Order: sequence, then structure tokens, then C-alpha cells
Amino acid sequence: MGTWDLGPFDNDTAADFSGRLDKADEDKREELIREALARAAGTTDYLDFDDAAEALAAAALVAAQRPGGEAVLSPYGPKKPLPVLPAELGGLAVQALDRVMAEPSELLELWSAEGAGDLWRTSVLRLRNILLADGEGGASS
Repeated sequence: MGTWDLGPFDNDTAADFSGRLDKADEDKREELIREALARAAGTTDYLDFDDAAEALAAAALVAAQRPGGEAVLSPYGPKKPLPVLPAELGGLAVQALDRVMAEPSELLELWSAEGAGDLWRTSVLRLRNILLADGEGGASS
């Protein structure tokens, strides 16, 4: 699946997403993050790997700016600084994570097939809990 670990940037798709963020004009980076989250959150049919992986990476970037969030230290994460992301993106990020973890989701299926579904879910829930603890995670965008 082009994935080497559980982290939100530990796959080819998320690394490519980070590269697109770095290449984008500074004023377009928030929009790219919002679009990745909205694409996953708005999918009612099968959520493909690429959309799920980008949404997970985008949610990690939102969570990193929240109290209790962890800095993105992955060498595959964005290298250039991101703008301060609006608090209301937390709600969209939670919606996207919920969709990534719900069937039908290719990313969920692949981690489950690899036998690491529980570990992967725990890592995603850690991000979700950071977003919810911020108080904006329940707000919709």
C-alpha cells in the first residue's frame, strides 16, 4: 500500500500531499488542507486510499496546532511553515477522521487486512481526541 508505518505521513500519498503544500503559495496552504478534509468528510460512498491518506495528514496538521497536539516531526511532513489554521477546521478534521475510520474506507480495509487495524485506529483516535479536547472539534464547518 506504499506505507511504511502507522503515522499520518508514513505513506507515499501523504508525503506527496506534504510536497504539494510546500510548493503552494503560503496563502493557498490552508485551502489545500481544507479541501483534503472536506473531500473525505463529504464522501458517502467508498473512500479511496488517496483521499483518506490526505485527510489523515491534513487532520494531523490541524491537530498539531491545537493544545496538546504533537508537532509534525516526520521527514515526510511539510517542510515549510503553515499559516495559523482557523479553529473551525477542527470540526471538519473530526468529520474527516470519522469518515476515514468508517466503512467503506480503503485505508481502514488495508490496515485491517494487515492485522494492524487496532493499532492504526488508536493512532487516529489520538488525533481525534486532541481535536475534540480543543473545544472546536465538535463544531461543523
